[in-house]
Amino acid sequence: MRDAFIETLTEIAADDPRVMLITGDLGFGVIDRFAARFPSQFLNAGVAEQNMTSIACGMALSGWRVYTYSIANFPTLRCLEQVRNDVCYHNCDVTIVAVGGGFSYGPLGMSHFATEDLAIMRALPNMRVVAPTETWEAQDLVRDIARTKGPAYLRIDKDAGGVARRDGERAHLGKARRVRDGADVTLIATGAILREALVAAERLAAQGVDCRIEAMHTVKPLDEAAILAAARETGGIVTIEEHSRIGGLKGAVAETLITAGVRASFFRSIALCDAFPTIVGDQAYLRGRYGMDAKAVEAAIVAALAEGAPLARLAAQAKWETAGEGA
Repeated sequence: MRDAFIETLTEIAADDPRVMLITGDLGFGVIDRFAARFPSQFLNAGVAEQNMTSIACGMALSGWRVYTYSIANFPTLRCLEQVRNDVCYHNCDVTIVAVGGGFSYGPLGMSHFATEDLAIMRALPNMRVVAPTETWEAQDLVRDIARTKGPAYLRIDKDAGGVARRDGERAHLGKARRVRDGADVTLIATGAILREALVAAERLAAQGVDCRIEAMHTVKPLDEAAILAAARETGGIVTIEEHSRIGGLKGAVAETLITAGVRASFFRSIALCDAFPTIVGDQAYLRGRYGMDAKAVEAAIVAALAEGAPLARLAAQAKWETAGEGA
């Protein structure tokens, strides 16, 4: 997804001389071509993310459209005050590009994990929060962000996803993408961990469980209509995110349901427990160790059904048969 972002931003910068990319002294293997082609639209702010963000804000207030770029926790948590007070308060055209969402930098340990960022960024006024689930999807969403004004947080995953683009398909900012139809349960995923939802859905299909999958690449603004439809049309909802279970996708979906007064037959969350990870390893390994892989998704749904949650199509059939007998 990193390469996809840079390639798309390069195309945008070629047409818009106001585009400025600022890095926090990393990513040179990825951004070298951009820097060489647009030297006047590139700046290395050094390992100084607070200053990088303030520079971005000042340039945006002067008419530039600025992108800051660093490993996910550094351009967010390290400079949260500048993001809040400078960028968001002034509603600046600054897009914070966080490479390595979730466990992407797993071998480097907790200091390089981005597992609280969605919750923190979505709490900031004026901030849009985007976490593409596919490489091609990231390209569409980068273009959408460029066409709109104001702050944005773009969370790029090192995982490339895993779904081929269907003919004519396009991702739209703020609009969930239906990846798979199903009636029994809806899996709502953000980020490239969508891959785990796809594997789980195939395994569950073999057990007679029919899964709908929604790629919720935009956490804010949220596609509330897709969430409410999932609760009304399928038997349950499972949110899947490479993030803390507090305040991220789970929280956003739950808030939507509660506010609308709509209840799913069951609601489960696949996310990181409320603790700092103490294990290091690659992304796939950490997903497995912390219960965030396809096996965990499958187990959560099987457990919910064992607890008495009905399969939607069977419940509908029983209702129809009962009505027929009464007639």
